[in-house]
Amino acid sequence: MRAMKLGNPAGLDRLELGSAEPSPIGGGQVRVRVHATSLNYHDYLVVTGVLPASEGRIPMCEGAGEVVEIGEGVSEFAIGDRVVSTFFPRWRGGELTREAMAGVAGDRDADGYAREEAVVPAAALTRPPAGYSHAEAATLPCAALTAWRALFVETQVEPGETVLVQGTGGVSIFALQFAKAAGARVIATSSSPAKLQRLRELGADHAINYRDDLNWGKTARQLTGGRGVDHVVEIGGPGTLGQSIAACRLGGDIALIGVLTGVTGEVPTAAIMIGNVRINGLTVGSHEHQLAMIRAIEANGIRPVIDSSYPLEGLADAFRHQESRRHFGKICVEW
Repeated sequence: MRAMKLGNPAGLDRLELGSAEPSPIGGGQVRVRVHATSLNYHDYLVVTGVLPASEGRIPMCEGAGEVVEIGEGVSEFAIGDRVVSTFFPRWRGGELTREAMAGVAGDRDADGYAREEAVVPAAALTRPPAGYSHAEAATLPCAALTAWRALFVETQVEPGETVLVQGTGGVSIFALQFAKAAGARVIATSSSPAKLQRLRELGADHAINYRDDLNWGKTARQLTGGRGVDHVVEIGGPGTLGQSIAACRLGGDIALIGVLTGVTGEVPTAAIMIGNVRINGLTVGSHEHQLAMIRAIEANGIRPVIDSSYPLEGLADAFRHQESRRHFGKICVEW
């Protein structure tokens, strides 16, 4: 079967299309004919060598396809069923543990989904939303589930509340869609006038150009009549956290889900304390969270925003497009 593999050293120019032997199937496992994956920042860190992975590792943490073979003891799926992966294949539900965080596909623990077939535990899969294409389903396990957990697991967005989202990547777009479906107001940021217009078309109530407005946190607060936003989906990290804190209402909630501006930096601790702001770091979600999200997606008719799609052999080009930050929504790979 065809598979993309990491070179040594890792790097986009070292991604190679090769072949891999199909794995034998064991008890509790299914063989999936993989049709699509989508790009996440996690995957970018793997293929560029920031996150360690061995030479020859097949990357990509999420995939979607159909079941073509079933191992002994599997009852939740049948041959021909459409399936989508989970980010943490060992986190079924309950509290997150170190053990549950192990086994992520595509990096140090296991091969990922940039291949034509994958043999995985049935417990590492869920059904996709009804009517979704394979590419649409492949956008869900990382970006969508992170947004879902940020807004409806670690907190609970209520109708009439205000949610602040940053940029136009997958997590932020899904957060906008989920928040609007819950009846919330959304303030979105971007540095591109064209993207700001698209955010408005998706339902953003207000859109702020953070390049033109360096105090966009204060502006976001003013847009709520001075009260402040209820929830922030924080993707930037140290370069944007101060503005997110400034935007928050008293007792507001910040879900720290990304560190695009760096892994360390100054933190305005006094502002956090005085504002009684809650900052919660989180990484994706569980099998139970994914099923709950899928039910919500079906109930509200939400569809992913897909920027572009590439063939399997074009995976490196897909990542270069991600590097450019010109995309709006998710970048997919289909074969």
